[in-house]
Amino acid sequence: MAGVVRRIKLGSQGLEVSAQGLGCMGMSAHYGPPKPDQDMITLIHHAIDAGVTLLDTSDVYGPYTNEILLGKALKGGVRDKVELGTKFGGCISGDNKWDIRGDPAYVRAAIEGSLKRLGIDSVDLYYQHRIDTRVPIEVTVGELKKLVEEGKIKYIGLSEASASTIRRAHAVHPITAVQLEWSLWARDVEEDIIPTCRELGIGIVSYSPLGRGFFSSGANIVDNLANDDFRKYLPRFQAENLEHNKTIFEGVSDLAARKGCTPSQLALAWVHHQGNDVCPIPGTTKIENFNQNIGALSVKLTPEEMAELESYASADAVKGDRYMDGISTWKDSETPPLSSWKAA
Repeated sequence: MAGVVRRIKLGSQGLEVSAQGLGCMGMSAHYGPPKPDQDMITLIHHAIDAGVTLLDTSDVYGPYTNEILLGKALKGGVRDKVELGTKFGGCISGDNKWDIRGDPAYVRAAIEGSLKRLGIDSVDLYYQHRIDTRVPIEVTVGELKKLVEEGKIKYIGLSEASASTIRRAHAVHPITAVQLEWSLWARDVEEDIIPTCRELGIGIVSYSPLGRGFFSSGANIVDNLANDDFRKYLPRFQAENLEHNKTIFEGVSDLAARKGCTPSQLALAWVHHQGNDVCPIPGTTKIENFNQNIGALSVKLTPEEMAELESYASADAVKGDRYMDGISTWKDSETPPLSSWKAA
C-alpha cells in the first residue's frame, strides 16, 4: 500500500508533505471519549504505510494526551518517516479559565513541553494555534524565529489568522503554512486569506475538510455522537440549522451517486481540487474510514462538477456559525502594533 499518496511542496521554504494528512485530535479529545492507544497507534502506522506522512496534533488536544499518543507512535524509527505538525497557544490560566498566550516566555515553555511529550528533538511544523490579541504578532513570531535558529522547530505555521496578521507575521520570518477550516460548508477564507497565502507563497492546511463528519453522515451524524462530543454544541449541528443544512448534503450525495463515490470522498476531492498548495487533514479513528478518505485522491472533478458542488454550498447556504461563542477564529486575530509592545 506504500506510495499511494502523492507528495506536495507546502509553502516555499522547502517542506514537502503528503498531499493528504491525518488529523489526530479526535483520537484523544473533543469527539467523544479517548480511543485505545494501541488501536490509534495501529491506525497511525497504517496511514504512514499508505503514504500519509503529515500528522497533525496540538498540545491542547487532551490536553497533552494526543501529543503523548503521537510520541508512542513515533518510536522505533517511525519519526524519520513523518512530517509532524503541532500547535501552541491555548492554555488554562491560573483561575481555571481558557486563555490564549503568545508571549515569548510561553512560546518557549510550550515548545519544550511538546518536545518532551513527543519524545523528539525538533518539530517539523509548529503553529500558533490561536492568536493572542494582547501580543503583537511580530513578538510571537520573533520568538518562533529563534526556535528555528536553535533547531527546535523547522518551519513556522499559523492557525486561524487573518490576512493582515499573516502579512505581519511573514515579514518577521517566512510562514510555511496557514491552517484553517476550509470545506464545502466553510468558505469564508476564500475572499481574503487564501489569496494572501498564495501571494506570499504560504501553504494551506485544511482542517475539518469533511465538515466535522457532516459530509460523511449528513444530518444523521448527531444521532451517533457521544454526550461529551463537542460537535453536539456547535451551531451548525443544532436541530433548526441542521434541518436547513441537510439539503447541502443531499445535493452532494446526489452527485456522489452519479460519480460512483461516497459523499465524503466527493467533499474531500473538492478540497484537493483547490490546488497543489492545499493539504487537507481529515481526522478519523477507524482504518476503514481512513482508506475511504485516501480514495478521494483519485476522484477527478470537472469544472462543471466543481460549480455544481459550490452551488449547493454557497456562503449563504449554510446556517449556523462554525463555532459557539467564546472560541476565537481568524476574525478575532488582530494584534496590537509592535510599537505598543516596545513602549510597554
